[in-house]
Amino acid sequence: MNPTAADTSSPRSMLKSFIDACNELHQQIQNEHYLDSNNPQHIAVQTRILDCIDASELPAFERKERAAEAAICLKEILDRHQLPSWDEIPDTAEIESAGGLEKFSFWRIPGTRITIARVEEGPQKHEYLFSTGTVDRAADYFGDVQASPYRTDGPLTSPNLYKWYMSTPHNPFVAAVVRRLPDSMRFGRTLNLTNWKWPALLVALLITVAFMTLVYRWHLAITQRTRGRRNLAYCMTIVFPVAAMIVPLLFEWYARDYLTIRGTPLYIVSFFANATATLAGIVVVFAASNRVAETVIASPRVNRQGLNAQLIRIGSKLTSLVLAVIVMMVGGQYLGIPVGTLLASAGIGGLALALGAQDTLKTLFGTLMLMADKPFRVGERIVFKGYDGVVEDIGLRSTRIRLLSSHQVTIPNDELARSDIENVGRRQCIKRVIDIHIPLDTPSEKVEAAVAILREQLDNHEGMNPDYPPRVYFVDFLPTAFTIRAIYWYHPPNYWDYLAFGETFNLAVFHAFEDQGISFSLPNRITHTSLNSEQAPLDVRMVDNSRGS
Repeated sequence: MNPTAADTSSPRSMLKSFIDACNELHQQIQNEHYLDSNNPQHIAVQTRILDCIDASELPAFERKERAAEAAICLKEILDRHQLPSWDEIPDTAEIESAGGLEKFSFWRIPGTRITIARVEEGPQKHEYLFSTGTVDRAADYFGDVQASPYRTDGPLTSPNLYKWYMSTPHNPFVAAVVRRLPDSMRFGRTLNLTNWKWPALLVALLITVAFMTLVYRWHLAITQRTRGRRNLAYCMTIVFPVAAMIVPLLFEWYARDYLTIRGTPLYIVSFFANATATLAGIVVVFAASNRVAETVIASPRVNRQGLNAQLIRIGSKLTSLVLAVIVMMVGGQYLGIPVGTLLASAGIGGLALALGAQDTLKTLFGTLMLMADKPFRVGERIVFKGYDGVVEDIGLRSTRIRLLSSHQVTIPNDELARSDIENVGRRQCIKRVIDIHIPLDTPSEKVEAAVAILREQLDNHEGMNPDYPPRVYFVDFLPTAFTIRAIYWYHPPNYWDYLAFGETFNLAVFHAFEDQGISFSLPNRITHTSLNSEQAPLDVRMVDNSRGS
């Protein structure tokens, strides 16, 4: 038989293996004053003890520790109760005479609430172990009998095993230091934690929090400096969130294996350490996804400002959300939170959530429509409902536009998807229409000269595309002036170059008109400066005839 395995073929064999292993553990603690989970001898004894515990319903993150505490509590209970003789405890022969395993499913120790039950499924199927209910309530049972004296006959007892288990250090060096402390520090407990462990735990907690804070600050600062500039350095910054994820697990290891924190304090530390690591793992998922996306976008075949780049970023965000949900579910199950049951039984709550998320879903579909239609991309100037500016970012929920006034506006993607958008950034040229007015008393020769001047100035002009030649015509007789219309298209559509050419053209026309004696028409105004003028307004007065002349 494997010396590290307990005999669990019957209640008698299991109970005897359990008591013997606990007594052996007690003897080791008494002799060495520490409990090393890495020591092969200590491991063998602890394994035999845990073999007798049905821990299948305990949360994964605290399964081993809860099972160990339950085992110590059960041993303390057994040491205080009068146990039946070994012959009175069912063995393999009694089980067979009772009809086999199917008929003999459990046995309760007389005078106690401790039940030994046959396991029906799992890796320990058909073994007799302390039942899940007994394991779950072992600490409470022990609290009820803790004040009772130890029995003086029957199997050997292990006095103060629980006290030694809760206070014994893991490391022989620490054990040597602890032995020099007064009993109030060695065995006294505050909030169910041995007093000598409090200072070390608090210092470790402060170091953990400070280190995680610094790591995340470094991560944000270095990420902002390298993103979009140095892709390799940006990808390397993933080590910061990974380090932040590992730190809580190291803190838990230190508390569990080095300080040997036991009981409720350990469960609290383990829960929050693993919960923090789970949240930090979600940060790692988002950070890794962003870096994968930026690495793909850094390829020469992908335009960083194009919609394909935005589609890659949005795809990475959606992937991150899915992976984050998976990490949350796995972490929740490890912590004992019935995430799967909650999701499966959502029912009406899920429907209400879906109804409440209509706007979010509508925005998401709007984003997908923008990705499919591609009406604009980052860096292009658009006009939308009075907003005129350059697209800065196309996000999962909204698009940010930098207005020409330098203000930033954020517009939900569903609004953009269902509205008319003028894409100024995709124009092929800049069109200019000029109406020049000449006074009505201008001779026809001067009008023809004005048309010729405009055609000459626009002939093969800067920025002209042969497919868009300039047009100049005498187009209209207005009540106040003759109208000459000039139209030209400037290529490429660089606005500042367009303005510079417009200024050059305007000055050239101005000088040419001056040389030819052609005037620009001004708005007609009539100014009356004297009442003697023939065009002076009449002075009309009402005379009261009743006064006479």
